[in-house]
Amino acid sequence: MSAVTASLCSTLLFVLFVSADEKIITAESGQNVTLTCRVTNDNKMIITIEWSRTDLEPQHVLLQRNGQFVLDSQHPSFKNRVDLQDRQMKDGDVSLILKNVTINDNGTYECRVQRQRESLSLISTLYLRVVPPGQSGGHKEDRRNKDGGKEDGSVGLIVGLSVSAVLLVAVVGFLIYRRLKKKQSQDSYRPPDELQPV
Repeated sequence: MSAVTASLCSTLLFVLFVSADEKIITAESGQNVTLTCRVTNDNKMIITIEWSRTDLEPQHVLLQRNGQFVLDSQHPSFKNRVDLQDRQMKDGDVSLILKNVTINDNGTYECRVQRQRESLSLISTLYLRVVPPGQSGGHKEDRRNKDGGKEDGSVGLIVGLSVSAVLLVAVVGFLIYRRLKKKQSQDSYRPPDELQPV
């Protein structure tokens, strides 16, 4: 396998796995929504929980350090509207409850956790889509597609697979083209006639 092919394959795998982690949650305006986030329970104490929204300044939706909520760095639109689903964080559950959602809550939310002897790490990324009442049928973490089949909201997975397929076809096509070109140049090559003495 050439270096170019190996590089393309590793890029495809990266895009596929990074994109597959983002979930889409659809909720109706006025509902309470739970944004799920869970870390492995290996008896390491959770020091920091940070929920943020990437398009806001300040970005913090909720920040908790050493068991205390840090309110001065929280975006004003989330004051008195957010809480942890389980303040004891049993089984590593650091899910966020967002109360009385509005269209202004649309966006990408990131959950980061810092545990004892570790740095702050991104655990999950979710996209919240808020629609007017009666349009979505309620808070869902998965949706039905137009054919009635279950759609898990992993748009990133679909995009990742599509990009992977296109790039794979392009790499295979390039390799076939190169092989044909090489064969064609070998077939057309004729050694020069040896010079005959006169």
